Amino acid sequence: MVASQLYTLVWIPDPDEVWKSAEIIKDYKEGDKSLQLKLEDETLYEFDLQGNELPFLRNPDILVGENDLTALSYLHEPAVLHNLKVRFLESNHIYTYCGIVLVAINPYEQLPIYEQDVIYAYSGQNMGDMDPHIFAVAEEAYKQMARDEKNQSIIVSGESGAGKTVSAKYAMRFFATVGGSASETNIEAKVLASSPIMEAIGNAKTTRNDNSSRFGKYIQIGFDKRYHIIGANMRTYLLEKSRVVFQAEDERNYHIFYQLCASASLPEFKDLGLTCAEDFFYTSQGGGTSIDGVDDADDFEKTRHAFTLLGVKESHQMAIFRIIAAILHLGNLEIQSERDGDACSVSSEDEHLNHFCSLLGVEQGQMQHWLCHRKLVTTAETYVKSMSVQQVVNARNALAKHIYAQLFGWIVQHINKALHTTVKQHSFIGVLDIYGFETFEVNSFEQFCINYANEKLQQQFNSHVFKLEQEEYMKEGIPWTLIDFYDNQPCIDLIEAKLGILDLLDEECKVPKGTDQNWAQKLYDRHGGSQHFQKPRMSNISFIVLHFADKVEYQCEGFLEKNRDTVYEEQINILKASKYQMVADLFQDEKDAASATSLGKGTSKINVRSARPVIKAANKEHKKTVGHQFRNSLHLLMETLNATTPHYVRCIKPNDEKLPFKFDAKRAVQQLRACGVLETIRISAAGFPSRWTYHDFFNRYRVLMKKRDLSKNDKKQICQTLLEDLIKDPDKFQFGRTKIFFRAGQVAYLEKLRADKFRAATIMIQKTVRGWLQRIKYQRLRRAAIVIQRYTRGHLARRLAEHLRRTRAAITLQKQYRMLRIHRAFQRVRKATITIQAFARGMFVRRIYRQVLAEHKATILQKYARGWLARTRFRRIRGATIVLQCYYRRRKARQQLKALKIEARSAQHLKKLNIGMENKVVQLQRKIDEQNKEYKLLNEQLSTLTSAHSSEVEKLKKELEQYQQSQQGDGNQLVSLREEMEHLRLELEKAHGERKVVEDSYVKEKDLLRKVRRISDLEEENALLKQEKEELNSRILCQSEGKKKAEENIQMKKELEEERSRYQNLIKEYSRLEQRYDNLRDEMTIIKQAPGHRRNPSNQSSLESDSNYPSISTSEIGDTEDVMQQVEEAGMDKAAMDMSLFLKLQKRVRELEQERKKLQTQLEKKEQESKKVIKTETEMASDHEDFAYNSLKRQELESENKKLKNELNELRKAIADRATQNNSSHDVQDSYNLLLNQLKSANEELEVRKEEVLILRSQIMKAAQQKEPGKNMVNERIMGFLLLFPIPSKRKTEDWGYLNEDGELGLAYQGLKQVARLLEAQLQDQRREHEEEVEALQNQVDAMKEELEKQQQAFLQTLQLSPEAQVEFGLQQEITRLTNENLVRDFVLVLFIFKPSASSVFQDLKELLEKLEKNEKKLKKQLKIYMKKVQDFEGDLERRHHERNRQVAVQRKEKDFQGMLEYYKEDEPLLIRNLITDLKPQAVSATVPCLPAYILYMCIRHADYINDDQKVHSLLTSTINGIKKVLKRHNDDFEMTSFWLANTCRLLHCLKQYSGDGWNNKTRCLNLLPQGFMTQNTPKQNEHCLKNFDLTEYRQVLSHLSIQIYQQLIKVAEGILQPMIVSGVLEYESIQGLSGVKPMGYRNRSSSMEDGDNSYSLEAIVRQLNTFHTTMCEHGLDPEIIQQVFKQLFYMINAVALNNLLLRKDVCSWSTGMQLRFNISQLEEWLRGKNLQQSGAPQTLEPLIQAAQLLQLKKKTSEDAEAICSLCTALTTQQIVKILNLYTPVNEFEERVTVAFIRDIQTHLQERNDPPQLLLDFKHMFPVLFPFNPSSITMDTIHIPASLNLEFLNKV
Repeated sequence: MVASQLYTLVWIPDPDEVWKSAEIIKDYKEGDKSLQLKLEDETLYEFDLQGNELPFLRNPDILVGENDLTALSYLHEPAVLHNLKVRFLESNHIYTYCGIVLVAINPYEQLPIYEQDVIYAYSGQNMGDMDPHIFAVAEEAYKQMARDEKNQSIIVSGESGAGKTVSAKYAMRFFATVGGSASETNIEAKVLASSPIMEAIGNAKTTRNDNSSRFGKYIQIGFDKRYHIIGANMRTYLLEKSRVVFQAEDERNYHIFYQLCASASLPEFKDLGLTCAEDFFYTSQGGGTSIDGVDDADDFEKTRHAFTLLGVKESHQMAIFRIIAAILHLGNLEIQSERDGDACSVSSEDEHLNHFCSLLGVEQGQMQHWLCHRKLVTTAETYVKSMSVQQVVNARNALAKHIYAQLFGWIVQHINKALHTTVKQHSFIGVLDIYGFETFEVNSFEQFCINYANEKLQQQFNSHVFKLEQEEYMKEGIPWTLIDFYDNQPCIDLIEAKLGILDLLDEECKVPKGTDQNWAQKLYDRHGGSQHFQKPRMSNISFIVLHFADKVEYQCEGFLEKNRDTVYEEQINILKASKYQMVADLFQDEKDAASATSLGKGTSKINVRSARPVIKAANKEHKKTVGHQFRNSLHLLMETLNATTPHYVRCIKPNDEKLPFKFDAKRAVQQLRACGVLETIRISAAGFPSRWTYHDFFNRYRVLMKKRDLSKNDKKQICQTLLEDLIKDPDKFQFGRTKIFFRAGQVAYLEKLRADKFRAATIMIQKTVRGWLQRIKYQRLRRAAIVIQRYTRGHLARRLAEHLRRTRAAITLQKQYRMLRIHRAFQRVRKATITIQAFARGMFVRRIYRQVLAEHKATILQKYARGWLARTRFRRIRGATIVLQCYYRRRKARQQLKALKIEARSAQHLKKLNIGMENKVVQLQRKIDEQNKEYKLLNEQLSTLTSAHSSEVEKLKKELEQYQQSQQGDGNQLVSLREEMEHLRLELEKAHGERKVVEDSYVKEKDLLRKVRRISDLEEENALLKQEKEELNSRILCQSEGKKKAEENIQMKKELEEERSRYQNLIKEYSRLEQRYDNLRDEMTIIKQAPGHRRNPSNQSSLESDSNYPSISTSEIGDTEDVMQQVEEAGMDKAAMDMSLFLKLQKRVRELEQERKKLQTQLEKKEQESKKVIKTETEMASDHEDFAYNSLKRQELESENKKLKNELNELRKAIADRATQNNSSHDVQDSYNLLLNQLKSANEELEVRKEEVLILRSQIMKAAQQKEPGKNMVNERIMGFLLLFPIPSKRKTEDWGYLNEDGELGLAYQGLKQVARLLEAQLQDQRREHEEEVEALQNQVDAMKEELEKQQQAFLQTLQLSPEAQVEFGLQQEITRLTNENLVRDFVLVLFIFKPSASSVFQDLKELLEKLEKNEKKLKKQLKIYMKKVQDFEGDLERRHHERNRQVAVQRKEKDFQGMLEYYKEDEPLLIRNLITDLKPQAVSATVPCLPAYILYMCIRHADYINDDQKVHSLLTSTINGIKKVLKRHNDDFEMTSFWLANTCRLLHCLKQYSGDGWNNKTRCLNLLPQGFMTQNTPKQNEHCLKNFDLTEYRQVLSHLSIQIYQQLIKVAEGILQPMIVSGVLEYESIQGLSGVKPMGYRNRSSSMEDGDNSYSLEAIVRQLNTFHTTMCEHGLDPEIIQQVFKQLFYMINAVALNNLLLRKDVCSWSTGMQLRFNISQLEEWLRGKNLQQSGAPQTLEPLIQAAQLLQLKKKTSEDAEAICSLCTALTTQQIVKILNLYTPVNEFEERVTVAFIRDIQTHLQERNDPPQLLLDFKHMFPVLFPFNPSSITMDTIHIPASLNLEFLNKV
């Protein structure tokens, strides 16, 4: 097949990018020496063909970015590198599968893919179902361990900085989350806590990694039979001890040294003598002592916390830190040279030496001596020799390394002790975090050991991969030939075989004067001819080993020293003699250490040994070398790995600069070669790398099949026929049992054929469409041309006609124009002639006019001149006449004045003048007197009113003070009265001011009348303006308040939802803990077989029944009887009896609390009634006597409390003695401590009750000291106050209006009168309540009479029974009577305190009570005796009992059914069993829904009717416990859970609906019962209400139970639905043929199976939802609850589907979006069909809908980005970006989402404040609401079917 026919893209080598893509531009012919290529930058390139080797072919673009590298059609190095690069840089995917290997690339950035919800998303999923992840590998290991019951291993490898430690940490975190411990040991937290400790003591900063692990570790996580974590064990390998004393440039020592120096300022570390890290030699050689972004002090706190969590004592922690500090001081010793360098010494005053010796507890003189000397032992004698400076430095460094290594081993050993468990280990999963292949410029002994370990691991990896390939071929029945794969056994033999490198190294170490050069020469001589060994050309102290990954040159210098690991015996002996025990223990001999550690080993399948035995320093000749130890530990590791199923994780470091998401191709290829990934690819490519199931192959390539082949039913035969037609070479594929196997390149060939088929079909479609479009265009043009022609011809005709019309019109215009021109010339001449004539005639006329006018003006001038002359002469004559007259008249007047003056001097004239003046003066005096009298009268009236008002105010003040002293509870009324008085006082002062104003206005009334009127008018206008202003302000305030109230309502709703959610989560947590407690109790029962140590479950049950549910006034005797009966039936020992006694006392304390509350309410009522009851002094005397009796009763109560306290103390002592006797049992000790704590709390509660009794006593004394006048004074003065101001008459109203124009005084009086009426109304209400209580007491008396009549009837019936039945019936009647009398005793005690006048009656009752108690004790003894006799006649009695019931039923048949059911106490277990425990929902399917709830309520109503509180308490408690038991037994049955949820809710509704009017009236003031429960009842239903008991507390318990059942219902439904969601919503093809399956690799999806295998359709989900809906509706569940159920289920569907979508690349495509949107529309249609669209369920699907739309939208331009951002509002930014990164084209015609477009999306979404969480919490549960839903059914209409076997219930 010619290359140009199929492919044009190839890979060519490149020195910079390793591989470069190119396109063939010229056909290749066989024999050509070169290829003509075009690179991506459009440059031409000629590729020389060397040895006829063609370049690697490139995979189609559709295969690029696959999750599994084996899915690539062409498997080679450039394809692998390019696929990893595309996934890492473009999609930001760091994980990729390569067959069985997970390739992990370090992103150098924190990614949000490791949260808790991601762990839950991968838990339970198949490995190929989700995108590659470390959690997927961990889940696969966990699943295989559980399925195959075989131990697993996860091998994490890679070079430094690749992320091995982090990957191992996440794997362990997954196991800790999924396989959490079943006990309270919290072992998973301890496993995770070991990581910070090991990182502190074993990790360091290197040039390649800031947190590089300098040791290897293998952690075994143990699991029990239920696959819960029970323990762990850690093995370590090859700690890099040389780092303790030496660090290269820009590197650091182990983190713990820097953490300790950073925390040296802490008080507890002052004695360590530490300073900053720069001051110590061992921590400052690398230069930098800090790491960017790392806080050593904070990390040190985490390390200490981890030590504490693992149980390391504080003293041991301080010892560890002392040893680490001593190592630092050891490195700072100053060594002084002596005798020309042959000897040296250390000063005794050296500060660091002093600190070193004091911290380790050794003698300073000895350590100072032996640091500079050594001992030489010969056969004859022993010598002490001085050492040179270099030898001392080497010895010091060796000692420091040895101390740190021993400390490291000790810490690992104690971590293993903390993680150890005594429980038998069933299986384990090991996590191996080991160094990868390393090669540096200078490679030493550590790199040699590391590469040796990687050779062993690579050999195991190769064999395992080859084994899996072989098993796959054999499983599918494929004939296979031996695949040639690289076997590195020769290289391993070179290292570890006899006389290998390690053997020669150990041999050279035994030679006294062995050197590295001698050892290198031996290597050259021995292995010079080996193919894996080479000698460098330019060196004689190094050698080269050809490893599987690369050639490595090792420098021989230092090999012998590091292999010997020599430490002088004298220094070790000094450390053994340390005064600190821990320091001495570190240097124990190997045998002692082994014997000490062997004691802590548990039983497991694999014997766990220490990977590096503790070095024995006493005998250097027989000590094992480091190489030998490492080889042994490595063999042990390989044995463990070979015994497990391995899983491989290969970590890749993308660049050396530690930059986020930067990919260096050279470094990546180097690591891929070294870690074996390319070897896996090569092995896979040598066989059949591409594998397809027949189902997936058929769906993908059905377009290549013929129509006649598609009609066949056998898909396998269809696929075989297709391949035989398409691929002629039969060696290119093989048919297996379930899969088709292809050689490399065949899938690409099929993809090309498929693309060609699609391309041909596309061309055909395009051709047809384009032809159709052209025909449509031609027809449209032809029609347009015809139209244009028609319009053109019409236009031309119209234009001709227009021309003719215009010609005719022009002629007419010319004619008319000429006529008009001549006419105008004539007119112009005519007008000129007329004008001339007019002007001429005018000239003559004007001339005549001017002449006439001049004559007229002359006449006028003459007239005016003559007149002026005449007037001048007249004025001169008149003036002279007037002067003469004036002179004459003056003279006459003077004469007359003289005569008048003479006449005025006479008396008669004066008399005539005074006659009128006297009358006027008298009139004015009378008017003034009248006004003065009226003014005085008004002043007197005002003063009298003022004095009367002030006196009455003083009286009211005194009355209020007395009322305040007598009535402390009426504080609110007193405050209101005071406010009214203050208001009246202010009004009075205001009246005085107004009176002064009136007086002033009276004086100025006449003068200012007009001004007053004007002012009044202005005031009215001002008042109107103010009123308008106030109205506007009120409107504005109303609007603002409305908005505020709306906002507050919204905020309150949100807070209510959050509070309800938290509350229901607490209930859920409580039920979970309760379930966990039951499981633990069952386990303890199984484990503890000895009867002395077995916990009795009856204790727990009694505790639950007493503490979880409230009691209804149960008596002490009744409780004791019940507890004693339980003790006798269960056969409990003395301890159990003590516990029951304590529970009885605890219940009695609760009863006292209830009694105290009742007494408090009664006290308040009696204080109010005391105003009207006591009136005479004789009664006051009796009050004093009763008060003395009350004090006596109070003393008796105190003595009773002291007695109870003494009994508690004696009980505590007895239990303590019992606990000391049974000291060997831990359970007894624990129970003893628990009981003591409970007794202490009970004692404290009794003290509180005592204080409350004292307070009650003081209140009684105050009530008794009140006198009758004081009690009636308030009423009298209030009535006087009411009569203080009579109703004013019209006259007084007028006067008041005169005094106070505004009427404020009158308004004050009216307000005071209303207050008085309010007080009177309150007094009447109190009187009415007293009368109602008297009536209630009368009803009780009547009820007692009726009870007496019933007892007489029962006595008559008893006489007709047999003697045995009479005994039994008599005992039952006596017990019932005693119970009722106990209730009466409690009621009498209350009346005793508040009814002092009945002292003699109560004394008699007290004596009667004592007699009854004695009689009760006797009856108990008799009851025990008679019970044995009754058991003998049980069968006969039962038969007679039923006969008697039938007889009674026959007698009462004629009466009406009252809606009550009667049963006997001994029938209660039978009732619970038949109605709850053994009831099947099908048994009541044909009856009224929730029938058991109605029956239970009718039984409760009868117990309420007969006032039997014990029966009510017992029935409700048994009902709740029975429902819990049923739900626990059927915890996975949806029908049963739904049935009891409906019945529990209905019982809760019944208790609310029939709560009763009596309790409603009593508790109305306390707000204990909502008033809306009985508003919808019919009169008949109101007759069925409860009469005696308030079951509010039980309603709360039932509400809690309903929430628990609802949560269990959701859990069961989710468990059924969850496996269907992914395959039914995401993978199911509702639209057939829309999506095609892409090529898959080694990891197949769970859905890629045969039809029907583990796959569900959308119809299955809809059917299941229909089943849920039908079941809940049939059981009568409230519609509101059904809506909430489906809202929760649809949220779970949305969350699971969206989370799966966000973690799967194969479903993020356009076709999947189309399928998903169609599937969601089907679910929405189902909701509309069931009328559930108002439930909120459609809104929960909004994120999934937007995700489907996002997959379908166009993703190219910036406008598309804006559209996506505006549409996807329910998705977070991370979810949108994740979907775009995962978007994968299924066909070649689709386009990938570019990185630039994703960046544009992120830019648009920057303003969003989305949470950082990627996945939805599918376990989130909405808070549930149980709205009140009353029933319209009456109790008397309910029929009980005979199938329920409830014949023992009698209708009342």
